[in-house]
Amino acid sequence: MIVGEHKPIEEIIELVKDFSNILVVGCQTCVAVSLTGGDRAAISMTEALAHAFKEKTKLHLFESTMLERQCEKDWIKPFFDLPEGVDAILSLACGAGVQTMADIFKGIPVLPGLNTTFLGAQDQAGVFNEKCAGCGDCVLGLTGGVCPIARCAKKLFNGPCGGSTNGKCEISISMGHDVECAWHLIVERLKELDKLDNYEKISEIRNWIPGGAGGPRKLVHKGETPF
Repeated sequence: MIVGEHKPIEEIIELVKDFSNILVVGCQTCVAVSLTGGDRAAISMTEALAHAFKEKTKLHLFESTMLERQCEKDWIKPFFDLPEGVDAILSLACGAGVQTMADIFKGIPVLPGLNTTFLGAQDQAGVFNEKCAGCGDCVLGLTGGVCPIARCAKKLFNGPCGGSTNGKCEISISMGHDVECAWHLIVERLKELDKLDNYEKISEIRNWIPGGAGGPRKLVHKGETPF
């Protein structure tokens, strides 16, 4: 899922301070699961902003609503009418959702309430870890299901750097917590799968164009099955 975290409230206050009637719009899909974009998050954000501005001389009105999915125009246009008088939208969606809302409501500023952080999974309650970098050329079939791009600090493709200790990456010291060495995980997984010969295969110089180095990416489905 796409994981996001709340922007600092001070930054959000700075974003909305020049507007009078702000609609906080939550997103009920990815970021709701990461506990930053759902209905409760939208209500909490509305209450926090109302409290922050209650002593201000300028009147600020805040209300909240919810969309099932902010990144799909077909889920917004038929089901959502902007309340009268709203002069800014604070979106609690990922960056794709913010931009989709901005495309629809062109005359009104759509402001981000979240920082989109990574594609990840919930490994335990309330703990989300990055798993995928959206590189456009997946190698998980060769690495035992462990991504060397998202999970190796140096994004190495041909084995570990040699700086890990007891299966922990050398950045653990500077990060202040244990960071697993992706290549340690890869080797252990390949052993379990009896595919350690994959470790001996040399990866060629990578083409990063599918990963975004060639500009914004686009996928067009023409209706037929791809196979």
